[in-house]
Amino acid sequence: MKLVLEGLLVGVLSGLLVGFFRYSLGFVDQLRTYIFRNWLETGPAWYLAIWIALILVIAAILVALVKYEPMSAGSGIPQVKGNILGIYKTIWWRIIITKLAGGILGIGAGLSLGREGPSIQLGAMFAQGFSRFFGRTRMEERYLITSGAGAGLASAFNAPLAGVIFTMEELHKNFSAVVLMPSLAAALMSAVVSHLIFGRNTIFAFPDLPRVPIDILPSLVVLGICLGVFGAFFNYCLANANKFYQVPFFKSNFMRVSFPLLLAVVFGFYLPQVLGGGNDLVDSLVTNDFSLKVLFLFLVAKFIFTMLSYGANVPGGFFLPMLVLGAVAGNILADIFIQLGILAVSLRMHVIIFAMAGFFTASVRAPITGILLIMEMTGSFWHLVPLSIVALFAYITAELCHSQPIYDTLLNNALAKDKEDARKVVKKSTRNILEIAVGSGTVVEGKFIKDIAWPQGVLVVDVKRGDKDIIPLGDTRLLAGDYLYILTSAVQEENVIKLMERLR
Repeated sequence: MKLVLEGLLVGVLSGLLVGFFRYSLGFVDQLRTYIFRNWLETGPAWYLAIWIALILVIAAILVALVKYEPMSAGSGIPQVKGNILGIYKTIWWRIIITKLAGGILGIGAGLSLGREGPSIQLGAMFAQGFSRFFGRTRMEERYLITSGAGAGLASAFNAPLAGVIFTMEELHKNFSAVVLMPSLAAALMSAVVSHLIFGRNTIFAFPDLPRVPIDILPSLVVLGICLGVFGAFFNYCLANANKFYQVPFFKSNFMRVSFPLLLAVVFGFYLPQVLGGGNDLVDSLVTNDFSLKVLFLFLVAKFIFTMLSYGANVPGGFFLPMLVLGAVAGNILADIFIQLGILAVSLRMHVIIFAMAGFFTASVRAPITGILLIMEMTGSFWHLVPLSIVALFAYITAELCHSQPIYDTLLNNALAKDKEDARKVVKKSTRNILEIAVGSGTVVEGKFIKDIAWPQGVLVVDVKRGDKDIIPLGDTRLLAGDYLYILTSAVQEENVIKLMERLR
């Protein structure tokens, strides 16, 4: 009950913080568009010179912000996962300040980055500050961080259910009531705050769409397979995006950040649809019937610019650009299906919606979150079955391509890079209590506690089975569905989680 009440308060305050971030991004996006249309495109050349100088100043500020607080770079979701796992030691107020400033400047200048990852990190860090202020235990702090992250996503997308499921399916990987209830409370309150500030309209402006006929299902299977392959390719390119900046030309961080920012100036004149997160591009797919050549141009330009923007290692995520890429890819496939005569023209927008869920699932490997997220973002609540079919086959295809979930990959890459950084890695003396469920088919299911090869320095302190609490003994047999409360050092947390998740 205490966590639920605290989740309500975290939801309200995180909603206000993320609401400010979202409002600021909307303002600078409109300001950038106004400057290009009314000044740069029609004004004298020295207007452009002033704008380029301002862009270079922004690049210098972004470099300074990331140097001051490296944990503010990138999406923020891998950092939140590492924080929940006990891997990272974060200074919450520094991350909030640098993430807000860096996200507004970078995305406002036109980088193809999204607000959703930063919103999740902002909510999580505010929840951590809340926990520290009130002196909560490390275990309670983990639950509050999870709740704050869900509140951040709920506020960013007006999607409270997706915010709740994302925290459990992707971040905490735990569906216990002690995770669910505070996360639900925080996400609902954050969504209420978002509705009060921005209204109740969905993020994407799709009209009410009728239910799809049964004969479209084979096309949805092909759609899911294509998106699974594309999602695996997207993950590979994103995980290696920073390697582009390892060429000798980029001799400093300033040059690395300046490159995509200056490229945004060029796109601002000739292809403004690829700038920023991309909400307007998805809405334009609804109102315009672009040719395949134009759609391919959008897809390639948005894809490359997203890789260059994210590889620059500045504050900003790829959550929304990823959905935009899925929508454009879905439009391309829909037009191909229409030309082949296997899809009715009236179902083009349906396929665009289904493709966003499929591409998200292929990349993040969180199908339930993807389905609920797209339903809430588009208001398409009558298409659960086709959304699920596309997500299922996209998931399977990405697995067959041996592609790893993108946020796990990014976290592992960051840990490999920063493992020697004593400031960012939690000290070995830190102790935490983990709550982990015994999964069906795992190596620990059906075993006695004494027969499990636990990592060194691990103690099972409680076993919760239904509504019963069992004092753990050596001859206590673990059953699927049990929740274990494990005392361990921070350095062994990841090993304990891997043990509990390992399949037979």
